[in-house]
Amino acid sequence: MRKGHLKKSLAVGLSLCAPLCLAMAPALAALAKEAEAPDRGVTINVYNWGEYIANGTDDSLDVNAEFTRRTGIRVNYTTFDSNESLYSKLVGGGADYDVIIPSDYMVSRLIDENMLAQLDFSNIPNYRYIDELFRNPEYDPGGLHSVPYTWGVVGLFYNTDYIKEEISSWSALWDDRYAGKILMFDNPRDSFAIAQFLLGQSLNTSDEEDWAEAAALLKQQKPLVQAYVMDRIFDKMESSEAWIAPYYSGDAAILVENSDSIRFVVPEEGTNYFVDAMCIPITSRHKAEAEEYINFLCDPEIAGANMNYVGYSTPETAAKAYMDQEMVENPIYYPDEEILARTQVFVNLPESTSKLVDRLWAEAKMGGPGESAVLIVIILGFLGMYVGILIYKRRKRRRELA
Repeated sequence: MRKGHLKKSLAVGLSLCAPLCLAMAPALAALAKEAEAPDRGVTINVYNWGEYIANGTDDSLDVNAEFTRRTGIRVNYTTFDSNESLYSKLVGGGADYDVIIPSDYMVSRLIDENMLAQLDFSNIPNYRYIDELFRNPEYDPGGLHSVPYTWGVVGLFYNTDYIKEEISSWSALWDDRYAGKILMFDNPRDSFAIAQFLLGQSLNTSDEEDWAEAAALLKQQKPLVQAYVMDRIFDKMESSEAWIAPYYSGDAAILVENSDSIRFVVPEEGTNYFVDAMCIPITSRHKAEAEEYINFLCDPEIAGANMNYVGYSTPETAAKAYMDQEMVENPIYYPDEEILARTQVFVNLPESTSKLVDRLWAEAKMGGPGESAVLIVIILGFLGMYVGILIYKRRKRRRELA
């Protein structure tokens, strides 16, 4: 989502590098012993989030290079920054991708629109390592079109230098004591989800009254919000420009590691549990090779080395044996069953509901339809003045020429 994903900061990478490199050295050495395969004359196109695969930097495994070395299949790897931009590329017709990694609700949408191929799991034997919890997900009933890549939850950052009480509820984002120091997601599903949890709603409701009620709550919050942001949450929280903000657990651990003053909590009302999954577009021209790539990423050693770099949670218990154990034991990366029991997953909304959400979100960020109307009146007023000035100048010019 997901989500805007961020890689680990250089400071964190350097702090973990020495012990992690020592721990991973035997595993990486073992991987290097695999024989190099001859070139098979095939290139697969992989489309993923930015900074979302180990690429050889910071002493990490270069996953794509290792896949090519072992299989002889070349990888053309490009990135996107949102599920919506991925979707636009696919529906635009000019894209030629073999493996894509969308988030849960976008997987659901692509299935509904018949844009994903059913997977041949005989080509993905490493699927057996995917934990039972992640199979047959709500966004892909039967698990026929996707294999989970990473997962996480949404929670709250807050700065204990300025917020002395312990935070346990999403309602802290409506606390006027923090006015001007509150950040919110700059996307509708994540922001509405926070209001929906406070209201006890389903994140996937199609009831218009539910969405209107959640929008009203977001409009109440608007005067307290400093900014609606995504990646800038990090800079604003680290500089203390903001004191409290929601974000994703994989990135939360980085911010907590960088600052002794920042804590992360999953609110008591519940939260969104998100999954990014590997899929094959129905238009893929190299489906068997794409399945070979997915199978490679599911190998526990590869998955472990990959997640050490990416910083998100793996859906494979077997991969944890090849990961930094501090990460594995960190409850931010791997929350307990009690927290997971209070989560909901996004699925694709009906088209009419999606349009309603987009309209309500625009109104909430503007402060409501009243303010939108005022803005339109102001714009029309300026346009009227501009046209009036043009007419006056033309008439004046004609008089001068006469």
